[in-house]
Amino acid sequence: MPKLKTRKAALKRYKITSTSNFLRRHAFKGHLLMKKSNRQKRKLSQTLCVSQNDLKPIKLMLPY
Repeated sequence: MPKLKTRKAALKRYKITSTSNFLRRHAFKGHLLMKKSNRQKRKLSQTLCVSQNDLKPIKLMLPY
């Protein structure tokens, strides 16, 4: 059986926690920031856990 390869794009976007959850960043924080309020930009800067529906495909992309 050959070794599984890690998807490098997923490796850059997700970080695994000690309880096998994945952390991700919010979208909409890359550009056009002048029209967004400080409160919105502060909320978008926080990391959050990936939802349970997206967990299985991410685990397949990051096998190790």
